[in-house]
Amino acid sequence: MDTALSVSLLGVPGSPYTRKMLAVLRYRRIPYRLILGSHRDAPMELPRPRVQLLPVFYFSTSGGGLEAVVDSTPIIRRLESEHPGRSVIPQDPVLAFLNDLLEDYADEWLTKIMFHYRWHFPEDIKNAGKILPLWSNNMLSGETLEQVSKSIIDRQVGRLYVVGSNENTARIIEESYLNYLGIVSRHLECSPFLLGSRAASCDFAAFGQLTQLTQVDPTPMALARDHGPRVMAWVGLVEDLSGLEPDPDGWISRDQLPATLLQLLKEVGRTYVPVMLANAHALKEGAQRVETKVAGKPWVQDPFPYHGRCLTWLREAYEALCGEDRRRTDEILKDTGCDAMFQDG
Repeated sequence: MDTALSVSLLGVPGSPYTRKMLAVLRYRRIPYRLILGSHRDAPMELPRPRVQLLPVFYFSTSGGGLEAVVDSTPIIRRLESEHPGRSVIPQDPVLAFLNDLLEDYADEWLTKIMFHYRWHFPEDIKNAGKILPLWSNNMLSGETLEQVSKSIIDRQVGRLYVVGSNENTARIIEESYLNYLGIVSRHLECSPFLLGSRAASCDFAAFGQLTQLTQVDPTPMALARDHGPRVMAWVGLVEDLSGLEPDPDGWISRDQLPATLLQLLKEVGRTYVPVMLANAHALKEGAQRVETKVAGKPWVQDPFPYHGRCLTWLREAYEALCGEDRRRTDEILKDTGCDAMFQDG
């Protein structure tokens, strides 16, 4: 490995989290080396992560070796401490908390939307089955491509249950996507990013999922073209923000949040929050199914332990707020539905 480069990572264009992290690295002007491919394509000398997710970052250890690290959100915070300047985390504790909440929503709810559209509709399944293997190896023979494509389709369609996509929840997910496109489109009319005139990690989290929804998968791409062309354009702009010079005072004021941001928080509270709370309850009770209602419609899925950890992290961030910061946060979250996550935490 070239030690002159600051960061090395393994990933593919079809991974929304890879796209998220590449955009962060470009914006923050952190030199990087991207190893294109999936886990089976990684050089043998590199360590394997405990969880097979993408991207994989390879960080130096105190003993001179390398450790393989996944999970984009803590990696972003680690990069903040190791590479100063051009921060994607607001200094204001209230805005930092809202950023945490919106990043988690993008990483964990928008990915439900992305995964649903990619593996639910026949046209999208066929498209992903052909494109994704070639992003790992564009020299596959036609026969091998057919075999790999079938294997990926069988595996991924069979995993729809993991994100909660099923016949009961499909309409909820699809309505949520259209609502999101509408809210963010209106927000972008008055602000270039979610939290002001400079990019935050929640922007890059949304960007990662939207690269697939608006640029790769046919059905959500057509919907974005019809209902969110401004969002489609935004995705293209956020791909490489290395030339943007962020204003140090470019964050929005905690006391003057735009109405569109509050609408987005209400969408988080309407969809993501009840699922998170029901999942936490199922994990606590050892239940086999997560059952709740989203916007009056039944939601059923298998429990997901990682979402339980996400809720814990958000509650820890909330508990860390003190005094006026906590009071203002409570005012913002009131009547959005998001406050329910922190009332019993």
